[in-house]
Amino acid sequence: MSFNKLSREFDELQNVINDCQSDVTKFVEGNSSAGTRVRKAMQSIKALAQTIRVEVQDQKNSAF
Repeated sequence: MSFNKLSREFDELQNVINDCQSDVTKFVEGNSSAGTRVRKAMQSIKALAQTIRVEVQDQKNSAF
């Protein structure tokens, strides 16, 4: 069950990163509004990464 939770969270992280790619390109090309969307996505990525880190640590600790 925990493995499925971790897989789901990681898939969600990948989806946010992939969805953000077009906004990164737009920002590099000069669209400043896209920069706001990139920053918002980065905040979501940060939160998801922290959730994944905690889940990995929990699973690691429960294995021993």
